[in-house]
Amino acid sequence: MLGSAAALVAVGLLFLASISVSFSQKRFDNPFYFLWHQIGLGLMPGIVLGVLAYRLPLTFFKKWSWLIVLFNIFLLGLVFVPKIGLDLGGASRWLHLGPVSFQPTELLKLTFILYLASWLASRKEKSGRGKTFLAFLFVLGVVAAFLIAQPDISTLGIIVLTALAMYFLSGAPLWHVILMICGGVSALAILIKSAGYRSQRWTVFLKSFFLRSDGDPLGIGYQVQQAIVSIGSGGLFGLGLGMSQQKFGNLPFPMSDSVFAVMGEEIGFAGCSLIIIIFLIFIVRGFMITKRAPDIFCGLLAAGISFWLGIQAFVNIAAMMGLLPLTGIPLPLISYGGSALTAELAGIGILLNVSRHI
Repeated sequence: MLGSAAALVAVGLLFLASISVSFSQKRFDNPFYFLWHQIGLGLMPGIVLGVLAYRLPLTFFKKWSWLIVLFNIFLLGLVFVPKIGLDLGGASRWLHLGPVSFQPTELLKLTFILYLASWLASRKEKSGRGKTFLAFLFVLGVVAAFLIAQPDISTLGIIVLTALAMYFLSGAPLWHVILMICGGVSALAILIKSAGYRSQRWTVFLKSFFLRSDGDPLGIGYQVQQAIVSIGSGGLFGLGLGMSQQKFGNLPFPMSDSVFAVMGEEIGFAGCSLIIIIFLIFIVRGFMITKRAPDIFCGLLAAGISFWLGIQAFVNIAAMMGLLPLTGIPLPLISYGGSALTAELAGIGILLNVSRHI
């Protein structure tokens, strides 16, 4: 697990160095600004938190998970406070504290998993399934309210899918999960209808997926079309590292959301297949840890982190190939973003902590 995670981080830094040089030079007169930013505010804090998470006793997370997630929810509330929260592109998702800016929602993916693992493990021993079901819906609703207000529906989707997987693995009846999936689909339909850009994204996706149309290539479907062009241009073995042409203005967000498309252009089908295989190795190792975990809390914790990173990787890659609508979800351990990388490395530290108790 550690080897596969390290390989993915190394790939991410390699492609960030390649992609960001011109952007860094043009914007900051420093060709390595984004690379050093990712190392200094993403990789290094992530390693520190990962080592700390590996060394702390698992009972610490079980005991204090409620306080950790409560503090994270407090940070979510701060994004709406003027001069502290940053509103970028109509979304309030960032906290600006002096020279440091970060997204509390990225940390929430991990802290909510910690809380759910502890809570579900204790509820299984203390109360009936009916009470747990209603309480689970309430807890999920509180988190959903904050994310909808930002809005950050893509992160909400990752959290809900991970939470449902953990709830099912805790021993919940299948009909509970089916009922929540039906309710979630209905809620998603309402959220899509409530915002024009979401509705347009889904319309473009459905047209391109089922009708094989171009899906508004100069409008809302521009990023998907350019991503597909990038991936297709790479062929079997790619154009070579640093040789992507799409990253120079044609492909939106080449360092973050669209990094897989750049990878497809530079290392081709063979290289991207290898990256996907490394992700699969990582996820399989996570599920092996889940299966051998010493107790239900550790099992749910390992499962939650594995599902979170696995679902997020699948959604990002599928969106770049037009198999899912665009979500803005970063590719774990690879995409540019200090908050995301820090949270992911901390989660891996917890997974390794569980593994050493097997």
